[in-house]
This record gives sequence, C-alpha cells and structure tokens, in this order.
Amino acid sequence: MKLIHVFFFVLLSQVLSAQQDSIPSLPPVALDTLATLKPTDSLMPLKKVAKVVDSLPGPHSIDDVVREDYKIISHYRDTTFLDTTLTIKKEYSYNYLRKDDFELMPFGNVGQPYNKLGVNFENRTMYPSLGAKAKHYNYQEIEDIKYYNVPIPMAEMMFKTTFEQGQLLDAFLTFNTSRRLNFSVAYKGFRSLGKYNSEQAESGNFKITSNYETKDKRYNLRMHIAAQEIKGQESGGLAEKEEQFESKDEDFKNRIRIDTRLTDANNKILGKRYYLDHSYKLLRKEKDSGVAPTYISIGHQYAYETKFYQFTHRAIEEDFFGSSFLTSVDDKASLKTTFNQVNATFSNSILGKLKGFVNLYNYNYFFDSTIITDAGQIVNKLKGQEVAVGANYKKQIGAFKVEGEGSYNVSGELSGNILDASASYNINENNRVKVAIHTSSKMPDFNYLLYQSEYENYNWQNTENFKKQNVNSLQFSLESKVWGSLVAKYATIDNYTYLKSEADSIALENTLVKPFQEGNSVNHIKVKYSKEFKVGKFALANTIMYQNVSQTNQVLNVPELVTRNTLYFSDNVFKKAMYLQTGVTFKYFTSYNIDAYNPLLGEFYIQNKEEVGGFPLLDFFINARVKQTRIYLKAEHFNSSFGKESKFYSAPSYPYRDFVIRFGLVWNFFS
Repeated sequence: MKLIHVFFFVLLSQVLSAQQDSIPSLPPVALDTLATLKPTDSLMPLKKVAKVVDSLPGPHSIDDVVREDYKIISHYRDTTFLDTTLTIKKEYSYNYLRKDDFELMPFGNVGQPYNKLGVNFENRTMYPSLGAKAKHYNYQEIEDIKYYNVPIPMAEMMFKTTFEQGQLLDAFLTFNTSRRLNFSVAYKGFRSLGKYNSEQAESGNFKITSNYETKDKRYNLRMHIAAQEIKGQESGGLAEKEEQFESKDEDFKNRIRIDTRLTDANNKILGKRYYLDHSYKLLRKEKDSGVAPTYISIGHQYAYETKFYQFTHRAIEEDFFGSSFLTSVDDKASLKTTFNQVNATFSNSILGKLKGFVNLYNYNYFFDSTIITDAGQIVNKLKGQEVAVGANYKKQIGAFKVEGEGSYNVSGELSGNILDASASYNINENNRVKVAIHTSSKMPDFNYLLYQSEYENYNWQNTENFKKQNVNSLQFSLESKVWGSLVAKYATIDNYTYLKSEADSIALENTLVKPFQEGNSVNHIKVKYSKEFKVGKFALANTIMYQNVSQTNQVLNVPELVTRNTLYFSDNVFKKAMYLQTGVTFKYFTSYNIDAYNPLLGEFYIQNKEEVGGFPLLDFFINARVKQTRIYLKAEHFNSSFGKESKFYSAPSYPYRDFVIRFGLVWNFFS
C-alpha cells in the first residue's frame, strides 16, 4: 500500500511537470479570488491575468474563466463546477466516503461498515448486485464515476488521520491535452489499525477516466477503468461488553485489552471494471445562436466487470457461526458481468430529447463447487442473459422541467421493470418544487438467491421460492433559499427481502442467519427538513428526519427521529489571509432495534432483541481556508466520557468510536 502511494505521487509530479511547457501556468492565487478580480485589486495585475487567460484552451474572457471552466461531469451528464470555498457542507462531507453521512452510523474504525439510520429503496439499476452490501460503501459503481474538463491541469489531495498506524489519502489529477480531450487519474487509499483487536481495515481505489469530443461535436466518448480492493479484519464484536466496555473499568481504557469474539477472520472485495460510452450524431441541424440544435444520434455503452467477495477464517468458531465442513474457511463468491446498450436519440428544442435503447446483460455468479445436503443439491452458479428495452425523455419548458426513464425486461429472470419520472417547477429564483415517482421490480441480490460456505448453515438456494422485490415510491421536494429544503417520501415494498437469525439467544444469532422474504407489504414514510439560520458571523445549521414504518411483521427497523444541529462561527482572520470556521455539531437518533452485523456475509440482518440509540454525539471542529487549501481539525465524540456507563454502539456488540482528535486537509493544485 505504501509503495502505491509513492508511485502515485511520482506519477502525479511527473505529469504536472510535463504539462508546464505546453499550457501556461496560472499565477498562484485562489480561484474564487481570481474569478472576482477587479482592476483595483493589488493582488496581481489584471493585464497579467488577461494574458494567461487568453492562452488557455477555454473561453477567452476573464468574466467567464476559472470556476465555470473547471467542470465536473456526472454519469448522468449533470455538470457542476470546482468549489474551493469552505462551507458547513464541506465539513459534513469531509470523511471516508467524501459525502454527507447524515443517514449513516459509522462503526468504530475507518473503512468498516455503516449502519443505516435512514433508508431509500429506489433502485439505480435493473439487475441484482453481488451482495455484501455492508462492505460496498466505498466501492464506486459506474454511476459514481465523475469526468472532468479543465483549462489547465488541476490536482486535488485529501488527507486525514485515521485510528492508529495509518492515514487516509484521496488524490486525483486531471488535465486537458486540448479543449476536447481530457484525462484524469485518481487513487484513494487508506489503512487504519483501529482501537480494538482484529479490526484493521484498508482499501485501494484506482481509476482512470477520459472524455473526448470531435471539433464538429458529432462524436463524443467517455470511458473509465476502475480497480478497487476493500479488505479488513473482523472482530465479531465485543465478547464481554458489560464488564469490559460499558462499566468504564479503568483496566480497559486501553481498548486493545478488551476481548473480541473472533480472531484470524478477514473479508475482502476485489473488483475491476472497464466502461465505454460513445455516440455519433448522424443528422445535425444548427439553429440560431443560443438555441439547441436538432439532431439524431446513435450510441453504444459497454461495461465489463469482474468482482468477488471472500471470507477467510483460519481459527474455526463453531460457537459463533455453527458447525463447519473443514478446519479452516475460505469462502469466495464471484460475479462476472457484461453490459451492452445500443441507443438512438432524437433531440429538438421544441419537442425535447427522446432516447430509445436496447440492453443486453450477461452474468455469471459462481462458486467453486456443488454442494449436496439432506435438503437436496445446491448448484454452484447462476448464469444467464437479460434483454431489456427502454426509453428516456427530457424537456425544459421555461421554468417547468419534465424527465422520465423506463426499462422493461423482455427476456431473462432477474429483472422486471424500472420507471423513474419527475416534474419540477422553478417558482422563482429562490424556490423550486419537484414531484418524482419510482417503480421497479427485480430479484434480490445474488447472495440472497445462492450462497455457499464451509460453515454448514450458510448454504442455501432460493432461486425457485424467492420472488421479485417490488418498490413503488412517491416523493415531493421543496428547495427554497428562504424556507429551507424539505423532502417527503412515501414508499411501499412488496416481497421485501432481508436477513434474519432464527436463533433464540443473542449470543448464538450468527449461527442461524438466513435470507427471508416478507409476504406482506411494508410501507415507509420519510420526511427530511434542512434549514440554516445566520445572524452576523454566527450560524445554526439544522437537519431533522422523521420516519415511520407500517408493517405486519417486524422486518424493517429504523429510528423514528434523527437530528443534526451545528452551531458555528465564521470570519476572516489574520488580515483576511485566512478564513476560519469553528463550532459544535450535535447528532442524535431515537432508540430502536438497530440492525446487527454478520461478518461472514458482510451484511446487516434484522434483530428485535436489543435497542441502540438515545445518546448524543458531540463533535467540536476548527476549520480554516488559506487560498486553495482547506484545513480540518475535529474532536470527535468528545462527550464519550460523560456519564457512568458507556452505551454508545453502532450495532449490537460493536461500539462507536471514543473521543479522538483527527486532523486533515484538502489541497488544490493548479499548473
């Protein structure tokens, strides 16, 4: 892992050096300062800036350059721009996942699973995934990859300390060799020993992206290559949590002395993916400037991915997982998929944009052997082909926007259909409303349908008795600069699929964890509201979420209320050389039967015996910004020492982290 870090930095420095001769350098000034530079500013002469701007491969205008030229393009072709400011949203997303984790409850160590505080049932794809979802939070799918377009080479480095003997680094470099061709290379890696026994975690995510468009804008292409590895030790939770953890015994303040239930247990996810998306415009009719052209195009998407989930256990624990076939365990579930899409698009400024497509999906989910039990034979693979047809449509009519996409499976057994439709209206520049619906039908993940293990109770095949899970949801949202953000969602799920233990006691739960389907409908309501109040240099940022579940059997557990409130102070200091932001964040969720974690499957399963929650999480932070550098310092969970007992858990027997001070930064480079 250290060698990979060194290699990446050497590569980054060499590429930056190679670019300095071909593309003029931007003077050392913060991007948002340059974007608002006036002739009276003494920071740098305006003529010098204009000279640099004129030589860039982007627009030749000081008013347009910089922020709007540094484009970040999502998989769905939504474009955002580089932002080097320091805001409370940046504070919320400065973590291992690089996104706001309000609806998640992290485990004690970096890179470990996240328990759910909120749920969303909408499916992004028609096809089941490998499984081991608790280990996938840092795994970047096709929809998570971003593409870039920049006037001069740009790099970003994110660094953050972890828990004992390790660090987190997320760095990328992107550059345009011309206005129409961009490349980026990125690596995210970390290692953290953790505070407890057998919880070391590490990962490496490497990706290369490129996007290209011809001069006549008829042909465009984007592609990426991703190689990802996520692995960690599994402790199985605390063995004597009341005596050694909850009692606050001074002998166990050093957490390494606390006994855990497993040793020599490890799991790993390894995935490699190649993705290509390109199209060509057959007919293109230009209209007046500022009006979208009419065109007809054909396109093709291709994705090939191999992935496996592996669990190894050298010291058999029959009291934890039940009896086993062998004296050591090496379980491995593999999935190979190939996706092809052929599409045709018609776009017109009056009629909108309509795209039709045909999908061909080949899958091979397999194990190394066939198992014969008293109940019958368990096959070693699920292999097949899915064919689907679909279309999507987009149209902007003034302040009114309509979007929709639907797919229907015409051949195959894994999927049924998926439909997303939305309509939004900009009331004015400060207020926007949106209504969206979602409906989907597909089989559960592969590990629910078929699984094999050296542990006897972890072998099943449900291809004949499991039905497709159906999801229907309706969502209303309001985005207002005055009233805040409100999202209300109602979802109903049929054939809800979940993991559950049939054991009578908590200590033996993991010996009998299996997948089940609920025969009755499960209804879920979620209302989430966010609003920030500012008075002078002080601000109070609030996010609150309410959830309610209507169900015949207790198969879905979520907290009724989750809230996060941040009181902070912001101001320029040191003669405006630094922008400072400091405050306290309070997070709380009501007590509920939080899901338990199964390390063999890398999944959470429902349990209705133990409640967790009802305790506050308090963090104190001091953040600063100097030019393009954001500096972060946080005292996490500083209230952990309050009270006579320690009862803060992320899952039954898995404690949340103690008080710790962590440091890090995000640094942008331009050359």
